[in-house]
Amino acid sequence: MIIRWTYAFIDRPAARLAAAGDFWTAVTGTRLSGLRDEEDEFATLLPERADPGVKLQGIREGNGGAHIDLCAEDVGELTVLARRLGAAVVADHGDWTVLRSPAGQLFCAVPWHGETVRPPVVSGSRLDQVCLDIPPSRYDTECAFWAGLTGWTRRAGSRPEFTGLRPPAGFPVRLLLQRLDEERPASAHLDLACADVAAVRARHEELGAVLVSEGAHWTVMRDPAGGTYCLTGRDPETGALPDGGGQGTDAG
Repeated sequence: MIIRWTYAFIDRPAARLAAAGDFWTAVTGTRLSGLRDEEDEFATLLPERADPGVKLQGIREGNGGAHIDLCAEDVGELTVLARRLGAAVVADHGDWTVLRSPAGQLFCAVPWHGETVRPPVVSGSRLDQVCLDIPPSRYDTECAFWAGLTGWTRRAGSRPEFTGLRPPAGFPVRLLLQRLDEERPASAHLDLACADVAAVRARHEELGAVLVSEGAHWTVMRDPAGGTYCLTGRDPETGALPDGGGQGTDAG
């Protein structure tokens, strides 16, 4: 097994990084580490008595979104595999690498530092999923790429436009691939598994988030930093839908 841990990255405009940090630490029951890198663009959301699974990045262009970091004991091995499967290297930082998937989604191969303890459920929800929004012409290729890269269990989602990739037990972040209805650039957003979507929505609104739209089993929200994410009706402990059918989710 090459991949040993995962991180969900919350990408938000650098000018709104403080607002993003305040909101997402409150949502996840964490505290923010000090800012890192030459431009103070990275921070980690630190849980109590667990290893982190979420990080924050300030970006200089665009409105932000999300990406996943894949942690490996041998970053070079993971990078070689990703390139063999169709990824391109965007930046080689020596001990970690920024890559682009065949459909254009950025992700990182980074060192594993021994993380093993998944962050807990907080107030009935858990940030546990990065959803990749893929244009229809690249969807099959992208599903094959991520399944091959991770080696995770591939499962059909609750709707035909979803494919879920379930990591080994205990990993903090999984992947969901969503086939878009139109041809537009690939992007990504975060999903939270919620025992009670309405209750979690109310708490998030108290913290400054606003409703964007509602779907059959999901609610799209916008955080105080301007980024969209989804509250999904799944078991926060297992990630499964209420009927137990599949590990994917209805997330717009």
